Amino acid sequence: MAVTSRVVVIVLGGVVVVGAAAAVIVMNKPAEKPPVAAVSPHEPAAPVTAAPTPAPASRRAATPAATTPATTPAATPEAAPKLGTLVIESDVPETSVFIDRVFLGMAPVTAKDIAPGQHRLNMSVTGYEGVSETIDVEPGTRTISMKFKEIKLDEKIDVTHKHAMGSCSGTLRASPQRLAYETTNAGDAFVSALTNLDTFQMDFVQKNLRVKVRDGKTYNFTVSGDATALYQFHQTVEKVRQRLLSGRRP
Repeated sequence: MAVTSRVVVIVLGGVVVVGAAAAVIVMNKPAEKPPVAAVSPHEPAAPVTAAPTPAPASRRAATPAATTPATTPAATPEAAPKLGTLVIESDVPETSVFIDRVFLGMAPVTAKDIAPGQHRLNMSVTGYEGVSETIDVEPGTRTISMKFKEIKLDEKIDVTHKHAMGSCSGTLRASPQRLAYETTNAGDAFVSALTNLDTFQMDFVQKNLRVKVRDGKTYNFTVSGDATALYQFHQTVEKVRQRLLSGRRP
């Protein structure tokens, strides 16, 4: 009986010792801490922010639709002018200008909206021979500069030189510098300054242009048919000859 009681006491003592040891182990175990995110020692942890509340549908900006760049229309070519414009100038002040007998004013003057084709231009100024010539007008702008101070002459006519016996044919040419008779008959050909003619006379009825070269021969020129062309040649050359005789130079 005593032995049994002693065994019981020993067992109970062992149980107590084991329990005490377990209690000590539990009490000395460190408490587990929640995991902490790794933070760089130089960078503060980013604050946690709440997600933004979406704006009401009425305040949302509408996304612009994709647009196609506008194409610049090709330039329409300008229509070519159908009428003519004349810019008329003169080297002498107060020169009167007429086109088809209509007074346009004093040069310089611009005549607009002239129908294409032939028109008559007349210009005149005191102290100078007037100008009367046919001009061709085309669509667009054209400048006509009249030089009254400049002596111009470029005339020619086919003629026959009447000899005392027989005749020869050739061409009379006139410029501000000279009058020349060109012919295959070398004995009759001549060149003379306009101011070196002793005689330069026209007889329209006889259809005869008489020319006497100073210190030279006398010529009687005629044309077949109407004498108008020969008369006009004489008048044109004579006007220039008189201007040269008065002291003006080409």
